[in-house]
Amino acid sequence: MKDLRFGIIGWGYWGPKIARNLDSLPNGSLAMVCDMDERRLASIRINQPWVRTTTRPEDVFASDVDGVVIATPVRAHYQLAKAALLHGKHVLVEKPLTANIAEAEELVALAKELDRVLMVGHTFEYSPAVNELRKLVQSGDLGKIYCVEAERVNLGLFRNDINVIWDLAPHDVSILLYLFGKTPEQIKVQAHAHLQSRICDIAHLDLSFADGMAAHIHVSWLHPCKIRRVTVIGDARMVVYDDTNPAEMIKIYNKGADVHADPGVSYRYGAITIPHIDWMEPLRLECEDFAHCIRTGSLPRANGEVGLQVVRVLAAAQEALEAQSDKAYPVMVS
Repeated sequence: MKDLRFGIIGWGYWGPKIARNLDSLPNGSLAMVCDMDERRLASIRINQPWVRTTTRPEDVFASDVDGVVIATPVRAHYQLAKAALLHGKHVLVEKPLTANIAEAEELVALAKELDRVLMVGHTFEYSPAVNELRKLVQSGDLGKIYCVEAERVNLGLFRNDINVIWDLAPHDVSILLYLFGKTPEQIKVQAHAHLQSRICDIAHLDLSFADGMAAHIHVSWLHPCKIRRVTVIGDARMVVYDDTNPAEMIKIYNKGADVHADPGVSYRYGAITIPHIDWMEPLRLECEDFAHCIRTGSLPRANGEVGLQVVRVLAAAQEALEAQSDKAYPVMVS
C-alpha cells in the first residue's frame, strides 16, 4: 500500500491536533507544515526535524504531498482550498468550509470536476456517541421527533475574525443535518455583542423544518461553564447527548407526555438507559476517513456537499442576524 504524505497549512489550535492523528495513521505521515508565523514553525524544526516547514502555501501545493489540510482562519479557506485542488491535491478544510455560499459551491464543483476529495472538519459526525444517537433517531425508537435543543457554551475562545455563530454553530448544524438527513426551511436569530463591537459572542438560533420539527441552538463564548449537550425530544422516548461526560455520553429517557381522549395530559415515567459506547477519538476517525477516501476515491462522510449545506444554514443565520428582527429567513437548498 502506498504511503500517503500530508501537508498542513495553519499551525494554530487545530493544526497540531490534526497532524498528530494523520502522522499516526498506518502508511501515512506528516511531510510538511506551513504557517505565516516563524515562531510556530520553530518548535517543529526542533521536535520533528524530518518535517519540512515553510511560510509559503505555494511550497505545499508544489510538493509531493497527497493531501492538504487547511487549518487557517475561515477567510483564507476558499483561496487555499481552491489552489490546493487546482494543484491536484486532496483537501480537508476545517469548519466552516467557506465564508459564503458562492465560494462553497465553487469548491464542491471544482473537486468534482478534478476528481479530488474535498472534505470538511465536521469532527462530531465521527463521534461514536453522535453515531449512537443517529441510530436511535433513524431507527424510529424515539418516535416522532418534536424538537431538538443544542447547547455549546464556554468562556472563550474569543475570535476577532468571525462571530460565535460561524465559530461554534457549524458543529451543531452539522450534527442536526447528520442526525436527521434534512435541512431546515427557516431560521430566526437573536444575538448580542458584549465584548467586541459588531462581533456577537452569544447567539440563539431557532430552526424550523417542513415536517414541523423545531431545533434550537445556543452558542456562546461568554458562559462560565463548558456545556456541549444535545437533547432530542420524541413522542416515545427522549435522549440527551452530553459530550462533556465521557462515562455517560448518551442517556435514553423512557418518559414523555400523552394526550388521549381526555383533554388532560398524562405522563409516562420509565427507566433511564445508558448504552455502552466503544470510544475512539472522533478526530482520529475523521483522519482515517480522509486517508481512506484518498486511496479508494469514495465519498467522505463529511464531504464538500455536506459542508456546503452547513454554510447555507450559517448564511441564512447571518442574514437574520444582520436584520435582527422577528422575521424568519429561508435556508437556501440545492
